[in-house]
Amino acid sequence: MKYQINYENAMSNHGNWDRICRVMQRASEGESLVIGFLGGSITMGSLSSTPQTCYAYHVYEWWCRTFPNAKFSYINAGIGATDSQFGCARAESDLLRYEPDFVVVDFSVNDESTEHFLETYEGVIRKLYYAEKKPAVMLLHNVYYHDGSNAQLQHAKIARHYDIPAVSMQSSIYPELLAGRIENRAITPDDLHPNDDGHELVASVIIHVLEQIRVSAGMEVKSDSGEAEKVPLTANAYEDSIRYQNDSAVFTANGFVADQDRQDGITDIFKNGWTANQKGATITFEVEGSCIGIQYRKTIKLPAPVAEVVIDDDSTHAVRLDANFDETWGDKLQLDTIAEHIEKGKHKVQITITETHETDQLPFYLVSVIASGKEIINI
Repeated sequence: MKYQINYENAMSNHGNWDRICRVMQRASEGESLVIGFLGGSITMGSLSSTPQTCYAYHVYEWWCRTFPNAKFSYINAGIGATDSQFGCARAESDLLRYEPDFVVVDFSVNDESTEHFLETYEGVIRKLYYAEKKPAVMLLHNVYYHDGSNAQLQHAKIARHYDIPAVSMQSSIYPELLAGRIENRAITPDDLHPNDDGHELVASVIIHVLEQIRVSAGMEVKSDSGEAEKVPLTANAYEDSIRYQNDSAVFTANGFVADQDRQDGITDIFKNGWTANQKGATITFEVEGSCIGIQYRKTIKLPAPVAEVVIDDDSTHAVRLDANFDETWGDKLQLDTIAEHIEKGKHKVQITITETHETDQLPFYLVSVIASGKEIINI
């Protein structure tokens, strides 16, 4: 590694190492294990030159090198420009169905540092940590390299509450840039997504902590049989999120057409939804929960249609869904929170196209409706 950083500052939360130690013990005994990653564009490997030069694959390779008698599978469930709110809705389909043994979670630059994302982050961590197989979980706090910002302040509360190990680029790599010992452009072209050297550096931070844990793995490790599920820190309405697309939703459509094209992997994000290009087109769902989110495409191909969503026929609280995206990097899978902590129960969700243009290049694309909080826990 050409860059020197203070690895001793890498661990932002020590946490309980028992689960990771148990995975390492099983690896040393030659078992078959699944190494998984859930996060946004950095986890996906955006701006790495190949899928094998992203941090996640480097960490997977460390497991393979370190435990050569074991058989490892690699699951990368990173999707660019997505946050922990969407992570709650897709954790099962994109990661947990592969029964991972070790998971790295990376949402600290996609989540904002707010109470809302404290709750959604807790939802995704609980969904992973208390999954049937009880995987070992490690939290990853990436950072914006121009100013050191991320959602670590909120996410760290979850790390401490659940006693989960966490590693931070804010306290390990970023100080070296701040001090001028590493030039920003040497490791990231846009102050967010690492290049190959940056991905290798991020991986080295995670691997440093894993090596520390490996040294202790020979010690006596407690059984997980007495591990009690902790009471949520937040209202925890997002842990049970359900995502409705055209293969699972009950809906009534007038002018919206179901997209039947086959999805090519989880990063093929504009699939399994509905399109509409006529003003007045409507689609209606009935969902159950206390929080409702709408996913749709925001496009850089302007102009684009605009829609409006109304919950339970209450037009006074209609929410605008503007598909026009004032960016240049590409179309975005937008997730808008339409209702949060409303009365639990069944709710009518109606989406109507309210604005179109003769020069629209693309139709409005409704990707999914996400309902959460059916089993909300009040604390």
